[in-house]
Amino acid sequence: MLLPGIIFFSCTKNPDVELIPAHKPTPYEITIPFGFPTKLNIPEDNPMTIEGIELGRYLFYDGRISGHADPAKHMSCATCHLQENAFECGIDHPVYINGKTHGVTGIPTPHFMLPLFNQVFNHSGYLWNGFVEVSNSDPMLRNLEALTYMGIIAPHEMNSDTLSAVNAIRAVPGYSELFKKAFGTEEVTIDRMSKAISQFIRTFISANSRFDKYMRGEVQLSPAELSGYVLFVTEEGADCFHCHGGAGNPLFTTHLYYNNGKDSIFNDPRDRFGVTGDPMKRGAYKAPSLRNIEFTAPYMHDGRFRTLDEVIDFYSSGLINSPYIDPLMHHINNDGVQLTPTEKANLKAFLLALSDHDFISNPAFSRPENLP
Repeated sequence: MLLPGIIFFSCTKNPDVELIPAHKPTPYEITIPFGFPTKLNIPEDNPMTIEGIELGRYLFYDGRISGHADPAKHMSCATCHLQENAFECGIDHPVYINGKTHGVTGIPTPHFMLPLFNQVFNHSGYLWNGFVEVSNSDPMLRNLEALTYMGIIAPHEMNSDTLSAVNAIRAVPGYSELFKKAFGTEEVTIDRMSKAISQFIRTFISANSRFDKYMRGEVQLSPAELSGYVLFVTEEGADCFHCHGGAGNPLFTTHLYYNNGKDSIFNDPRDRFGVTGDPMKRGAYKAPSLRNIEFTAPYMHDGRFRTLDEVIDFYSSGLINSPYIDPLMHHINNDGVQLTPTEKANLKAFLLALSDHDFISNPAFSRPENLP
């Protein structure tokens, strides 16, 4: 009989038999950056470990996780989520034209991507509509771990099944030892695969932009960047901070859902209304983090804006009023905040100061050279 932590070789008492402890993974402690929230989203049944993170890194980059025998159909998390684009597809992806992703079937994904960084601080659900959240009635769809499972079976992603994915990884020499180090035994399961990948993603912390260095007193922002920051955090300016935070919210998102005035007709079954049934959430989507926005075009849930300039123009004079507009869109009656050309340039300068070049080149997040 196996008991946690020990293995009995005999049912009889024998003082000469030494009890051999099972392998115990090494705990990994997240270092919380200066000014960041201290509350972390780490499920009790998936504590962070060095070995779990290492396994998750391999799985994140391994196309065999899709479970397809044909190498042409191999797809991994990293097929779409590119580190150089802050783990979004990006507008310059070699396969997905203009950042529009699709599955191995060719079926397009319903929405464009959201960034994967700083998700360990996210307590308000995942995806543009928050379908994966702690209140979901399905226990398999409550946290970051769900995204691996969903990605494998979704027709607009890997279009496979979890058994095929497990069998494919189980057949690769080298993984059995990695699973043993991470979880104590060599058993490969979809639950363990999802947990390991989620551990790896939770290490994606971006907190070393010019703005972060400014907040730590290490550099000075330019006059244009400082003027843009004032615009960002004031209602009479660009009025960005209600949805995207500021000095008091270094994530640069509330992780909540807003109708921000993009449309007057709402027929997307995957908006926030489609999840909650709240009619005032028609056309509402998650406010994404503005960190690394330089790398994450195209913008909005439908990728309608290719450049940051287009986004700034939209909030300046392109808002569309509707009965479902969020109350925080204070300038809706003027079609936007009506920025001058200089103000637009300054706001853009500040947003570019949120780019974390160390994050997108950090070797700890890159493809392992010795992938099994």
